[in-house]
Amino acid sequence: LDVTTHTLTLEVDFFQVNAAVLMRLTKPTLFTNLPVTCEERDLPGDLFTQLMREDPSTIKGAETLMLGEMLTLPQNFGNIFLGETFSSYISVHNDSNQVVKDILVKADLQTSSQRLNLSASNSAVAELKPECCIDDVIHHEVKEIGTHILVCAVSYTTQYGEKLYFRKFFKFQVLKPLDVKTKFYNAETDEVFLEAQIQNITTSPMFMEKVSLEPSMMYNVTELNTVICGDEGKSTFGKMSYLQPMDTRQYLYCLKPKPEYAEKAGVIKGVTVIGKLDIVWKTNLGERGRLQTSQLQRMAPGYGDIRLSLEMIPDTVNLEEPFDIICKVTNCSERTMDLVLEMCNTRSIHWCGVSGRQLGKLSPATFLSLPLTLLSSVQGLQSISGLRLTDTFLKRTYEYDDIAQVCVVCPYTSNES
Repeated sequence: LDVTTHTLTLEVDFFQVNAAVLMRLTKPTLFTNLPVTCEERDLPGDLFTQLMREDPSTIKGAETLMLGEMLTLPQNFGNIFLGETFSSYISVHNDSNQVVKDILVKADLQTSSQRLNLSASNSAVAELKPECCIDDVIHHEVKEIGTHILVCAVSYTTQYGEKLYFRKFFKFQVLKPLDVKTKFYNAETDEVFLEAQIQNITTSPMFMEKVSLEPSMMYNVTELNTVICGDEGKSTFGKMSYLQPMDTRQYLYCLKPKPEYAEKAGVIKGVTVIGKLDIVWKTNLGERGRLQTSQLQRMAPGYGDIRLSLEMIPDTVNLEEPFDIICKVTNCSERTMDLVLEMCNTRSIHWCGVSGRQLGKLSPATFLSLPLTLLSSVQGLQSISGLRLTDTFLKRTYEYDDIAQVCVVCPYTSNES
């Protein structure tokens, strides 16, 4: 009995009626040669050129290219990477001159966490005549890294009623094909920007077929990896999306809370699930691989009991002319607040209106829109500061400075030289 996987052969120490052969099914590779040339005035003359023309592995008319038109069958087991499909061919052959009965072939894959049955059929074959065989092809998408053991077990009954059983083990390692790193950037508008750095840590190029982000139920996602040119989007990575060995590529996504969640203060806080990355690639002769990350989580920024944000502010305002802004005050606590607004002038920013006015009670997880008017007495980029909110229940004051910046320009231009 021989159990063979390319160059690996295991022999049994006792007589068996049947023989089993196990082979991994992989794509062939393009045959490469090393062209040797010389100048016509050199001693060999056109000898090397003539030999390359007669070589059946070269391309006619382009003999100096390393790649030929022939394919090479795998000479070893090769590497198996996470996300690829492991395919194997199992053949049980009756080497004897006897008819055996009730042949059951079972293939299991043992990983560090589970044992999977890969056999297409779990029913026994009634009989197997001499010089006949039972063939089976198994497929499995590899979802774990580390050591894997393929167990091939065969049981049968001889013509004398003797029940025999044997099994063989084949151990192989599953490697990590990609290194994925993520970074989160929080915006004041509740948007979250995700930067995913993907590095090819294999020894061969990859064609990146798809890299997408599947958001969680709380977010909508926008991919920022294309540039709009007319009516069509052009990828920032070009037409040929190849990732060379040890190269790294950055993908950017913008996540925005859905309206039903964004309107509820306090829902998106603490550790929140963003979603997961779905990566699909192809390698040698179109071999496909797919990898999904675990759920990506980020720590939402803390805003304390009260959050003050801007809903509307002009980019540019005129010097010493009033302009309007709209603030949004959100109660992020779990208690009702009775708020009082105070406005403190700064050197450049002056508030218009009554300071110390009552805003009323604000229930938990609710907000109110607050229109305000102010003017600037200094040109340039000015910071809006000086808002104070006081909770009369707890006598606690919340200070808000550097809320935003506005560009102040002079509306009058001098024509004097």
